[in-house]
Order: sequence, then structure tokens, then C-alpha cells
Amino acid sequence: MAKTIGNPISWAAQSLSSTGDHMGEAISGLGGEAKAELPMVQVLTMSDIAACLRAGYDDFITTRADAIFAIVVYPIAGLILFGMGMQMNLVPLLAPLVLGFALVGPAAAVGLYEISRRREAGEDAHWRHAFSVFRSPAFGSIFVLAAYLTMLLLVWLMAAQSIYAATLGPEPPASIMSFVTALFTTPAGWALIIAGNAAGLLFAIVALAMSVVSFPLLLERKVGVPIAVVTSVRVLRRNPGVIITWGAMVAALLVLGSIPFMLGLIVVLPVLGHATWHLYRRAVA
Repeated sequence: MAKTIGNPISWAAQSLSSTGDHMGEAISGLGGEAKAELPMVQVLTMSDIAACLRAGYDDFITTRADAIFAIVVYPIAGLILFGMGMQMNLVPLLAPLVLGFALVGPAAAVGLYEISRRREAGEDAHWRHAFSVFRSPAFGSIFVLAAYLTMLLLVWLMAAQSIYAATLGPEPPASIMSFVTALFTTPAGWALIIAGNAAGLLFAIVALAMSVVSFPLLLERKVGVPIAVVTSVRVLRRNPGVIITWGAMVAALLVLGSIPFMLGLIVVLPVLGHATWHLYRRAVA
């Protein structure tokens, strides 16, 4: 008798329950092949960005119901972060929280890479295949790299809090309006904007260098975290203008998708996730 999938929750539970069976193999492969060679990095142009976005949108339209299901948890998470930011002591961290989402976005979209990979290979592409990452031999490496990005996000939030304390702080603002007024009308507020943007740019470049192609590479090939990260850095070094433009575009689309109430992320996140897979395919031979 053929097996059937009852519903998304039961399928996710089955996927998670089998993850433990693969952790041993995955963790043992964190370093990848001992003699693995670095993948060949290719030259990109600005036209590649447009082509990747078109391909990502095509993936989204073709598997639209699947992609929306796989991604719906992320707008919910964004709303939770927004609610946290409404507490007065967390208001100064609201913008860093929203923008910091871009730091861990590549890890959050790994299920979408799998859907795009399967569609590119002519295989069945369904929402349930986003959960097959949990059973992949690469899951251990993906988890470790995601943990690194999460730590980077936490360090960024600590830095943002320190910048606020040194400028408009350390006391929390009396209200959101008073915070916004002080931010744009006082020397301390402008100092916060300049220092915060400078620090945010530094963290964004580090995250971009680490993750622009590393997660798709881990998913597709038997390489370890070091090779994946080094390859990602090499892609940035060989194509600095294109990759930085890509990162700026991702950040801008995430901000636009956050208005209003994170609802735009239901479309923005899957399109960017699928497009990232196609960027990887163009960047790594």
C-alpha cells in the first residue's frame, strides 16, 4: 500500500524524528573530504543578478503554494521580533533586529534551495521536500554554519546596544516618538545613525562573505564548512561589485517586505531564497 502524507505538521514531525539517524554521519563530515579541492569560482555580471531574480520568481510562481507554506513561519517570526521591539527597552534594537534578519536569512532559506535544486534537476518539487534537508548528510554542516551566523547576529545586537548606550542611552526611551525625535534631531541621534550604519555594514559584509553561496554549496556537494565558507569568500573577492550589489538589494527588499507588518516577506523571502540558489549555480562552476 502506498504511503501518504497526512498534513504538513505530521510530515515535519517525521522529518525531525529521522534527523537523529543522520547526525552522526553529518557531524563526521563537517570537514568534508580530506583532499577536496576548492570549487572553481566564476565571474559574474550585473545581468546575472537580474537573471537570478527572474529565475527565483519563476520558481516561486511554479511552486507558489509550496514556497508560501515553507516560508510562512518567517513572517510570523518577524512579527514576534516586532512585538519584542515594542517594549520600550528594546525599541532601540528594533531596526537592528529587522536588518539583522538578513544575517541569518541564508540559513532560513535552505529549504528553498532544495526545492530549486530539485526543480532544476527535473525532480518532483513539493513543499515537503523543504524538510528533506533535515535528513541530508549535509545537515550537520548546515547546522554548524547556521549557528555561526546566529552568533554573528547576537554580537551585532550587542554592538547595537552598546552604540545606543554611548549615544542616546543608556536609559530606554520614554516612547517611540521621543526616540525617533531624538534620533533625527539631536547630535547624539545622528552619531547613533552614523555609528550604527557603519557597524551594520561591517557585520553585513562579514555575513555576506560567509554565506553568499556556502549553504547551497553544502547542500549540493560533499564539502565541509571550511571549504564552503572559503568558496563563498572567493566569490565575493572575485566579484565584489556584483556581490555587494546583491547584498544591498537583498537588504532593501527585506526592508520593503517588512512593510506593512512583515506581510511582504511572504513573497520576498521565497523569491530571494530561490534566486540565491541560481546565483550559486552561476557563481560556482
